[in-house]
Amino acid sequence: MSEPHFDLLAIGEPLIEFNQRDPAQPTFTRGFGGDTSNAVIAAARLGARCGYICQVGDDAFGADLQALWRSEGVALDGVRSVAAAPTGLYFVSHGQDGPGSGHQFSYRRTGSAAARMTPDDLPRALLARTRWLHASGISLAISASACDAVLDAISVARAAGARTSFDLNYRPRLWPAARALALTRQVLATCDLFLPSVDEIQALTGLDQPDAIIDWAHAQGARAVVLKLGRGGCRASDGQTRSSVPGHPVQAVDATGAGDCFAGACLAALAAGAPLAEAARQANLAAALSTQGYGAVGPLPTRAALRAAGLTIALTAALTAEPVADPAADPAATTG
Repeated sequence: MSEPHFDLLAIGEPLIEFNQRDPAQPTFTRGFGGDTSNAVIAAARLGARCGYICQVGDDAFGADLQALWRSEGVALDGVRSVAAAPTGLYFVSHGQDGPGSGHQFSYRRTGSAAARMTPDDLPRALLARTRWLHASGISLAISASACDAVLDAISVARAAGARTSFDLNYRPRLWPAARALALTRQVLATCDLFLPSVDEIQALTGLDQPDAIIDWAHAQGARAVVLKLGRGGCRASDGQTRSSVPGHPVQAVDATGAGDCFAGACLAALAAGAPLAEAARQANLAAALSTQGYGAVGPLPTRAALRAAGLTIALTAALTAEPVADPAADPAATTG
């Protein structure tokens, strides 16, 4: 494979978001969403060279999404505008106890432009020019033709030397568990990075212990696994060693898109040459920061914000660490 033009391409379904910030008020703030779109924007904000493969409607919402990606530095070479289909929408409602008390989603995506993607619509030359291709369970679930397109895209990208990432993002309202499990196993057979959460795997397999879940994922073929544990951080495995990253406490107001931010940040770090454990640490911090504002895209952290937060954590740890004894003052101490 020659030097790739992109660090990351993502394929999937972009959406327009309407977020109800105050559960007592019948007003919604318009924004942007879609799991793979969120992930690729998160990676771009952290310095990765990114592009997106998708279809949008030939409508105002589709134009707004393209303007968003352009402003974020995400290449539009793989974006198609479809005249006969709308751009998908979703609505976010928060719990009656206010920010941080949970959120619910309502979707208007049936027959969307993204759901009408087929293998014939793929930009095959583009797929041969990336280090990573990222897809999700939602990318597979929105329609049979979109599923075929994603599977074909994975094959084309891998044949050209790219690595593939898969965020499970299992949504039971989109497809039956048996089909989701079968397609997940098919994708994992050649997957370089698998990004599930415990509740998703439990729903599909019954497994609920982190190491058992990681063992299962490796047995399906996944080369590396980063298991998302929510407030508990994450656990990463490259098949040889495993490491745990503790959760980063923040005052969360909206977790919409946090898992997508995690995926994008992890892939940006890996594309830049970081080892898996360090990529997981950066992803965990970025995802935590993304919950401090409303909406899926607005709060995604920049590289400067991530660096500043990391420095703050390091300084806090240094100030609260136990004092280290001076070896010269301890005759029993040795150095090696």
